[in-house]
Amino acid sequence: MTATHPVLAAEEQALLPSDEDVRHYAEHGWYLSKKLFTDDEVDELLAATDRYYAGERDRRLPARPPKLAYWEPALGDVQRHNDYVHYEHDVIGRILRKPLIGAVAARLAQAAEIRVFQSTLIYKPPISGEPSNIVPWHFDKHYWAALSSERMLTAFIPFHDCGEEMGTITMVDGSHRWQEIGADDTVVRHFADRDRDQLEVMLAENAAHNHAEIRKIPMVIPKGHMSFHHCRIYHGSGPNVSGRPRRAISLHLQDGGNAWREHPLSDGTLAGYNHDVLVRRTPDGRPDYADPEFCPVIWRDRAQQGG
Repeated sequence: MTATHPVLAAEEQALLPSDEDVRHYAEHGWYLSKKLFTDDEVDELLAATDRYYAGERDRRLPARPPKLAYWEPALGDVQRHNDYVHYEHDVIGRILRKPLIGAVAARLAQAAEIRVFQSTLIYKPPISGEPSNIVPWHFDKHYWAALSSERMLTAFIPFHDCGEEMGTITMVDGSHRWQEIGADDTVVRHFADRDRDQLEVMLAENAAHNHAEIRKIPMVIPKGHMSFHHCRIYHGSGPNVSGRPRRAISLHLQDGGNAWREHPLSDGTLAGYNHDVLVRRTPDGRPDYADPEFCPVIWRDRAQQGG
């Protein structure tokens, strides 16, 4: 799973965030991209995920992480989440490693290198009353307590035009800049394992503490475009009432400086991440979040490439 890091073509350079876009991301915590995938690339991604759901894999995880999201047909017509699709399926992985995505992320995060951290394939069925379709307010850094970086970000990549009626991802504008209160060990658990009302209360309390308005911004994303959001911005999504599935990939990205760090929990154990049972170890025995098998580099600044 090696990756090359070519210089972007002129037409791709034009698709990068402008200086104003970078300022907007720093202030608001989200960015709606230009068209980074062609229609053919999106259609190829959709077809590959159809085959993935039908059971096609190029490799399997060598171990099963303790908190793996991994929908299987026996789970029924609920919202599907499948982690590590970039690792298990070569076509999906190749498309997600498009250098342009990394270059956009590098501009927003002000980083010289961008690596994949995780990829989650998502299918939200068109069932307005399905409880699993509602994603309550949360931010990604809560689950990444064992990670050193505060610059990580996520690209939300729908396979079609995606608006409010489909239950698109929705941001709480500027909330990545809030000072957090009321956090305890429960925040390191995935939102699906936490009380939805508790998460609503946490959002309201943090907004009040920061004297901030809760301003919810639905991401209206045309096919081939994607949204990017900061690892500390509150976000969620509502029901899919469109009459067709909402299909997407959530591509979590890390800057080159990210590494495992010790984060003790109240019971004396250390916070971790699913990678910890999969990735290689650093010389001092820590999980290596730069392991190219699971966390490949998708963009590196030319100065970092040796010219």
